[in-house]
Amino acid sequence: MEQKKKVVLSLYEGLSSGETEAVALLLASDLEWWFHGPPGQEHMMRVLTGVEEVRPWRGFRFRPRRVEEVGKWVLAEGWERCDDDEAYWVHAWEVDEAAGVITQFREYFNTCVTVRELGEPAVGCAGGGVSPPGPTFWKSRNRVRRPLPSLVLSM
Repeated sequence: MEQKKKVVLSLYEGLSSGETEAVALLLASDLEWWFHGPPGQEHMMRVLTGVEEVRPWRGFRFRPRRVEEVGKWVLAEGWERCDDDEAYWVHAWEVDEAAGVITQFREYFNTCVTVRELGEPAVGCAGGGVSPPGPTFWKSRNRVRRPLPSLVLSM
């Protein structure tokens, strides 16, 4: 298994078993975080900062259904039933392999994500246009029964 993916899976395992000290060791002290979703749904960041207690048996739980290493990112996605509603989430983790710690975290809640290479600026194009986007490397699988907004994470 890829080293970066192992670090991320260790984080989820630590959270599910309530091992907060082990989880803290996997995070850089200057972790960069970005969130997209409805206000108040920053579940993972609240857990990582200690605002929300890790309670494996109660509350919102993160059970990744798919975890893949894609370029510099490790992408995890899951969907849960919570409070008579369905929640869909994607996490993008950037891991410093040399240090074995997570340096960036992007949390997407009820948002679909596509990871793709963006096109280079077109040379000699009138109006300074941009070439078509490059290939898609990863696309989330919306498992809830309603349309969700979508974002592109560029490589």
